[in-house]
Amino acid sequence: MAPSLAAPRFHTALPRRVLLRPQKPLPCWRRAARPDDQDLYVDDDIGDGFSFSGGKYAEAEGPSKSDEWFAQGRMVKAHALYGNKEKAKDPFFGLTMGKGSQSSDDVFSWFCVETGSSSNPTVLLIHGFPSQAYSYRKVLPVLSDKYRSIAFDWLGFGFSDKPQPKYGFDYTLDEYTSALESLIDAVAPDKLSIVVQGYFAPIVVKYANEHQDKLNHLILVNPPITDKHAKLPSTLACFSNFLLGEIFSQDPLRASDKALTSSGPYMMKEEDATVYRRPYLVSGSSGFALNAITRALGKDLKGYIESMRSILASDSWNTKTTICWGMRDRWLTYDGVANFCDGLKHKFVELPMAGHHAQEDRGEELGNIIKRILR
Repeated sequence: MAPSLAAPRFHTALPRRVLLRPQKPLPCWRRAARPDDQDLYVDDDIGDGFSFSGGKYAEAEGPSKSDEWFAQGRMVKAHALYGNKEKAKDPFFGLTMGKGSQSSDDVFSWFCVETGSSSNPTVLLIHGFPSQAYSYRKVLPVLSDKYRSIAFDWLGFGFSDKPQPKYGFDYTLDEYTSALESLIDAVAPDKLSIVVQGYFAPIVVKYANEHQDKLNHLILVNPPITDKHAKLPSTLACFSNFLLGEIFSQDPLRASDKALTSSGPYMMKEEDATVYRRPYLVSGSSGFALNAITRALGKDLKGYIESMRSILASDSWNTKTTICWGMRDRWLTYDGVANFCDGLKHKFVELPMAGHHAQEDRGEELGNIIKRILR
């Protein structure tokens, strides 16, 4: 059971309104987080300098989806900060950042949601970029009768810690690999299976290659495999642009709704979109982390993809591996994926109606596929 932790709440008072952008018609597959015929407003009283509250983002009476999701999880301590405990400062003015950008302890806190009996085999569900553990909300119940399933938020996402870059964690791919090892040691000290989706797959494969004796099965969902996949789509690459990247990564809609809905045929409910949007509304720390991660991916993703292909094709790779592919992925082209898999001993499963974030599009379907693969 999760401990009794209070999730951060938005202000409920209606503030002076500031128009973000004019309303424009969207095609059905992009109509993710806008109620019909309404403008989007935010509070211009922005607290720590980057957070937003009230107006269109104010919560309705009673618990929100974010509150309900938070209540299902628990915080797990894993991976020590590097360096000293100096207070994080913003990169623009050198001012001390708010609480959300500060590391509260010597070890980071990760938000984890767990279902199923602890006596069952463990499955770790790892979300992609720039998503959250919430994306597995429809997968977890499907697995709960046979498996102990754990979904977590990476550092920089969801309810997990979001330290300011250069103050304990820099969001490099090497750091994420090391941090993943620490988390797995904390939540699954024995053998486990791993499901990972999207751009974090090369990090997980690097970890798995060094811990094959610990893995029962590895399932990769729409991982970047080919050389073409090394270039981030424009909706993600914009977060690393010089100057504009810092601005775009602080835009709650661009950082959550627009990014998620551009990757596949989503029709996300407003209540779900608010869960993804919330971290960017309550603090600027999520935006700074997003900017740093995107820069790291732009710098090192190509090398990590090449390493992943080499590992998966190696004779020394003995871990049972399955690649699942959402065929309506608008970020990663399907060209070359089947050819790569055909030459290997790994299983390949297509999801015709899923996009890049298959667990978001077709959660129950993906959950049943995972059960069939692992049984």
